[in-house]
Amino acid sequence: MSLPAADGSPHVPGGPGRTRSGCDGTLGRARRAVGVASLPVDSSNPQPLRPEQQLARRGGLAELLWPAAWLYGGVARLRNAAYERGFLPSFRLEAPVVCVGNLTAGGTGKTPFTVWVCRELERRGLRPGVLSRGYGSTDGGPNDETRALAAVLPGTPCVQDADRVRGGERLATRHRVDVVVLDDGFQHRRLRRDLDLVLVDATRPWGLAPPPGGGAPVRAMLPRGLLREPPCGLARADAVVVTRADQVDPATLEALLEELAERAPGRGIATAAHRPSRLHDAAGSDLGLESLYGREVDLVSGIGNPEAFEATVRRLGARVAEHRRFPDHHAFAPGDLAGLGGAGRWIVATTKDAPKLPTIDAPVVLLEVEIAILTGAPVLAALLDSLPTGRQARERRALHEGLHG
Repeated sequence: MSLPAADGSPHVPGGPGRTRSGCDGTLGRARRAVGVASLPVDSSNPQPLRPEQQLARRGGLAELLWPAAWLYGGVARLRNAAYERGFLPSFRLEAPVVCVGNLTAGGTGKTPFTVWVCRELERRGLRPGVLSRGYGSTDGGPNDETRALAAVLPGTPCVQDADRVRGGERLATRHRVDVVVLDDGFQHRRLRRDLDLVLVDATRPWGLAPPPGGGAPVRAMLPRGLLREPPCGLARADAVVVTRADQVDPATLEALLEELAERAPGRGIATAAHRPSRLHDAAGSDLGLESLYGREVDLVSGIGNPEAFEATVRRLGARVAEHRRFPDHHAFAPGDLAGLGGAGRWIVATTKDAPKLPTIDAPVVLLEVEIAILTGAPVLAALLDSLPTGRQARERRALHEGLHG
């Protein structure tokens, strides 16, 4: 029997995939729901399949998750309608808010894009601050994303708070920022925003990769798929940014852009790429991206889209001997890296994972990436230029005018 997808279109039942925990904690529940106490193992890879890999497959116990997915989608629609009609309250800060978000659980490039937004604001003479929920943090400390942001934006205040309104008020009043950049907040509608920038990963637009046997990807709400809300939510965006647009063929990209234009009519659409910017060792010494060319390496990752990370390393000319993939926000233990780095191979990791990696004898090198806007840069620039002036910027301007009267 044909089952409806999360957005109401016809859909053929799909199957299981794998990861112990997800970007927002829901993948862990999906893992338990599909009964992965004994996780299947890919014969070409001794590691168990991540939950999203199981969910990408068609058939099996994952099909029992469809009723929960339909319920999840219904609740998401009702919640959005309640905010749109004013039944649920939302709050405005003294500073304008730029939200960087997505529709799915998993990695679409929000952290490097947040860095891009902050740098663009700084180029306009504004002082940004980053606000996030802090998912995956331990003992109240900074989570992976906050540590990564602090490393590349050392002068930018970063606040973690599950209550985003309270955290935003801290940034606006205590840290006196001009603009609050809300990281991963598209579904957090309690905090009003002045600009919504929604990211869509070209390699996995609706969360899941195509099944191993080929065919269309399973497109479904959590917990059957990885959608946090139906794709019609894109109509709330001010602009949609297609990340990793350089990692799919032109026909696939064109088809995606056409669908996005239908789902977000009248909204700006930009495309972007994840560009490797620097390779360095744990001490920070630059090694040069060219040093990966022709070199056999091992990879280790605990991120939302490990396949894209591996593709980036391969495109730099490296030969990957083994890629050890762990769930997003994984807390690494010493044994997780055992056996890697043999025969003098480098272990390549992301800067997001770097603070959590255990100390081992093998050389660990870190790859930094940044967002490069391919198309649509004028649209994004115009949106940032149109942000209202916050209280701190107004006071600073008034002081300047008074001094130079």
